[in-house]
Amino acid sequence: MEQTHLAHKSDTSQKRLTLQGRQGNPAWERPALIILLVITAIAYIWGLNKSGWSNSFYSAAVQAATKSWKAFFFGSIDSANFITVDKPPASLWVMDLSARIFGLNSWSILVPEALEGVACVWILYLAVRRWFSAGAALLAGAVLAITPVAALMFRFNNPDALLVLLLTASAYSFIRALEEGKTKWLVWSSVLIGFGFLTKMLAAFFVIPGFVFVYLLFAPVSVRKRIVQIIISAITVIVSAGWWVAIVELIPASARPFIGSSQKNSILDLIFGYNGLGRLTGNESGMGGNGGGRTGAGMSAFGGNTGLTRLFNSEMGGQISWLIPAALILFLVSLWLIRRQWRSHRAFPALLMWAATFFITGILFSFGSGTIHQYYTIALAPSIGAIIGIAVEVLWQRREEWMSRLALAVATLSTAIWAFVLLYRTPTWLPVLRIAILIIGIIAAVAILFGPTLNRKLANGAAVAAIVACLAGPLAYTIQTISTAHTGSTPTAGPTITNAGFRGNFGGNQGPSGYNSGHSNGDQPQMPSSSNSNGDQPQMPSSSNSNGGQPQMPGSYSAEKNGNTNRAGFRRSFESTPSKTIVKLLKQHASKYTWVAATVSAQSSASYQLATDRAIMDIGGFTGSDPAPTLSEFKKYVKQGKIHYFISNGRGSGSGMGQMGGNFPNRNNDGSKSNKNFKGNFNGPMGGNTNVSSSITNWVQKNFKSKTVDGVTVYDLTQAKS
Repeated sequence: MEQTHLAHKSDTSQKRLTLQGRQGNPAWERPALIILLVITAIAYIWGLNKSGWSNSFYSAAVQAATKSWKAFFFGSIDSANFITVDKPPASLWVMDLSARIFGLNSWSILVPEALEGVACVWILYLAVRRWFSAGAALLAGAVLAITPVAALMFRFNNPDALLVLLLTASAYSFIRALEEGKTKWLVWSSVLIGFGFLTKMLAAFFVIPGFVFVYLLFAPVSVRKRIVQIIISAITVIVSAGWWVAIVELIPASARPFIGSSQKNSILDLIFGYNGLGRLTGNESGMGGNGGGRTGAGMSAFGGNTGLTRLFNSEMGGQISWLIPAALILFLVSLWLIRRQWRSHRAFPALLMWAATFFITGILFSFGSGTIHQYYTIALAPSIGAIIGIAVEVLWQRREEWMSRLALAVATLSTAIWAFVLLYRTPTWLPVLRIAILIIGIIAAVAILFGPTLNRKLANGAAVAAIVACLAGPLAYTIQTISTAHTGSTPTAGPTITNAGFRGNFGGNQGPSGYNSGHSNGDQPQMPSSSNSNGDQPQMPSSSNSNGGQPQMPGSYSAEKNGNTNRAGFRRSFESTPSKTIVKLLKQHASKYTWVAATVSAQSSASYQLATDRAIMDIGGFTGSDPAPTLSEFKKYVKQGKIHYFISNGRGSGSGMGQMGGNFPNRNNDGSKSNKNFKGNFNGPMGGNTNVSSSITNWVQKNFKSKTVDGVTVYDLTQAKS
């Protein structure tokens, strides 16, 4: 009886621990955390199948990995292992395993990203809670969860979701190391950074300078031991990031796939070129040369004009900037107020650590003249959440001081005003919301400023009103984002901003279909009509169609019904499913061939590969500009009977972007003409030299018979012209 009683008591204690948390924690903390995580999970998972394959480029690689462990290891886009994707494979590994277990479908690909988002919110809560109150930790987690670009990318299959999770977990481990001075936590932090490198290469290293600086300054061990620990950590990063790189480099090129988006079939070229310094300088080798974002270009796919205001412009502002003004104000005032306690107050190193990550990442994104897509800004979300959570606690505890109240009031008011500005960029979308936010923000700011004259109930009401004013805007954007399907490679959160300049998906896995921001519903931004009277603006074919605004791929089901074949050589969205007729054609005698077809550029191949469940040769890799295969290699494959068809309607076949050379007049964020010109010589899929893919295309056109299937020209490589 006594043992039974003790067992029952133990079970009861365990349930209480689960629901209420550790002894001494507020009774409401654990239920609030559970509610936050459950709501986040529902929001991130709900309706994921609407987005289909999302980024079909990476979905095709997942498909390949379910058929070939070699493709799994290298991150090949096809199961025949001709060429890899443009990133290292860590983010694919998660989706690959899910697809192998649950089968290949939207859910098995996208649910892992959503769960990574929930885990990220939880880990950020743990990181802040380690030193600060439950309120601060929950606020930090909530800010991350409702950041529009976070909701976007944790429902999408680009590598950024796993990268942010790994770096947030690395920050938690670093905090443990800073707290205890133990090498093991520093090593764990370094391992996570290393695997972040295997997710998105040098982007994982943005956190390192801040970590090193803060640890050298604040670690509770001797200076000598700090230096030794930093050296050990550096070695750990190199090993955890470099083991896969070393294996790939040591394997002969003939025994592995071509390294996609490199020009030399080298992973080192990919690290330091297309995925490295090229993102900052604009000289991205995987773009075929100087194919980067170009400073001053009015192209939202590249983040808009470089400079300090880039994160606030019409391209990036609605993605991430809602709480940046508040974070900056609260950070600076908090540091000032605790400056004399800098060695003893835990908020000082915590704020410095998170702020260092924010400033380094933000500056690189702001001034990088290479390809900087809007969704990259998800990397800033955990830092913004942590800074706000920690700084609000510091200032709220000192709310009797006028400077604390002033900082909180100014932060609230500036956030409300900035939300009004951001929402005004879509004037017809929820116009009442921006007015309500501004009014609530003004009332809350005044109430906070005169807090000492209010009773406790009114003071708490002012705090709640401030939270509502600050979070309502991003929450509305986030709700719109999770209710919208997203496809392509350059998705954006929130409603369409009509004056955001030229929203082309260059560098993405959609063709130059113009204004596709990744939305697939009625909010789909449309290309301007070719009859636009704005003579100095580069004109694109009209994208009007009857499919809810979603441009269609030639040969797709929707294209059959809507008559959406390409005009003037421009490809529509490559996210639609190819028609039954062309799929049936490609599947004929498929078992006899290594690749049932070949086409230029990965996005062209991805949709066909996913539809046929057969390997498609991706000529030129992600951008269509990789020198793989050479013409002689392609001729050899054809002679050996390894390729059945060549599909010429992919990008880089002498149409589309290849005919868009010259100088593009730029547009400022307000739509006015800029005094800078965008000098783009688009000689191929991504503006790079496409002599290889062009020579293959020309050779096929001259030597093999063709037929048109649902608007798609297909060459039978087994039927030579007489």
